[in-house]
Amino acid sequence: MVDENTQETAIIQAGPVSSWLTENGFDHDLLEPDHLGIELIKVAPEFLIPLSTALYAYGFNYLQCQGAYDLGPGKELVSFYHLIKVADNSGAAALAGRDRPEEVRLKVFLPRDNPHIPSVYWIWKAADWQERESYDMYGIIYDGHPDLKRILMPEDWVGWPMRKDYVSPDFYELQDAY
Repeated sequence: MVDENTQETAIIQAGPVSSWLTENGFDHDLLEPDHLGIELIKVAPEFLIPLSTALYAYGFNYLQCQGAYDLGPGKELVSFYHLIKVADNSGAAALAGRDRPEEVRLKVFLPRDNPHIPSVYWIWKAADWQERESYDMYGIIYDGHPDLKRILMPEDWVGWPMRKDYVSPDFYELQDAY
């Protein structure tokens, strides 16, 4: 019989990337693997750059995707990173017994009232427009980004349209259209 006040905690098995990070002294937390079984690693904002630099040196040389999402009104914002090891030759993964390249996902949880995080642009140049989109839609400020400005919305737009507590204006007046 299970007591209603007792919650069972699932033990998450550390994968190869998390094990390597732990062996090398990088602070992080594990999350459950995604639907493809890829490791998900939770990183504190202040450790994103050292951990990302280490992962780049470990071979994760390709930022497949950077994005963001909102956990809900009053809750945290999340900036995520999908990293891949791209080999110099296409047969390296097959020789290693894998049918796809090694991947890892990073997630950084941020307070919605002050969502600052360091930019990974200086590690992976592919983060340029992706971080700008996350800034434009969610208001996450990527400190150190070389050109952090709106990319989808007009520069004078007020608010962050993809936040779940965003209130859409009744109209938007286009000024200086010529």
